[in-house]
Amino acid sequence: MKNKPSLELADVKAIAAAAEAEAVKNKWAVSIAIVDDGGHLLWLQRLDGAAPISAHIAPAKANTAAVGQRESRIYEEMINGGRVSFLSAPDLRGLLEGGVPIMKDGTCLGAVGVSGVKSTEDAQIARAGIAALGL
Repeated sequence: MKNKPSLELADVKAIAAAAEAEAVKNKWAVSIAIVDDGGHLLWLQRLDGAAPISAHIAPAKANTAAVGQRESRIYEEMINGGRVSFLSAPDLRGLLEGGVPIMKDGTCLGAVGVSGVKSTEDAQIARAGIAALGL
């Protein structure tokens, strides 16, 4: 039997606080979602001024990054490159940049998804949150 690391509530809170700090520092109104390795929602927050739709998009991006074990932008790039068949991939709804997996020693622990500003800025916020874990 193998053992694998997993996110605990303290980890989720640390990620969320660091991601929120990055967004606030840049005056970006976003929604931040954190999921476990199966894409199940552990945390969702919508900062003041964030569009309501962002609270739907952020968890979708996080889910895609977790179950795919890669950044959600990879799927967006494949689709933009002409591989439109990925639009029909089951259970992948957040096919836009802004979902970043949380990796430790080659194992996906979950992911952070952010929505509300430019997709590169969404990813910047997600990475800032993950950096709080010091992995």
